[in-house]
Amino acid sequence: MKKWTKEIEINAPIEQVWKFLDGSVENMQQIMPQVVEQKPIKITEEVVGSVYRQKYREGKRTEEYDIETLEYSNATNEKKLKVGFTLAKMFEITAFYELNKINDNKTSFTYTVTNRPLKWFVKLFLLFATDKVVVGFLERVKNVAEAETS
Repeated sequence: MKKWTKEIEINAPIEQVWKFLDGSVENMQQIMPQVVEQKPIKITEEVVGSVYRQKYREGKRTEEYDIETLEYSNATNEKKLKVGFTLAKMFEITAFYELNKINDNKTSFTYTVTNRPLKWFVKLFLLFATDKVVVGFLERVKNVAEAETS
């Protein structure tokens, strides 16, 4: 299993950053443009255990998978969202988003991704995996959130 954790400071209020992670599909698409659709399959009152069917476009291919909410916390100064899904029956992936309020206009964003191969031959791909995608995602969230602030 591979795991990446990166942190970035965003010059935007915590609620503004949170809406891209825990809001509408339109908001999510601003930071994840490859997501073409997300529909609720099972919604729980406490959010944890909720399942969404997501369609994701990579080039000309569209993948469809179910994303389950594994952890959820929406406090004033600290917000957490952890989701898990299986991609192409080959990888079990979790994404953990943690936001901490630094002050009214600054937020700390920590992003942790785990990627566990489900087939022996895809383990080789993970040997060459880097944190480039994780860093790129953090930068995109920062740019989108800060552009809305200015």
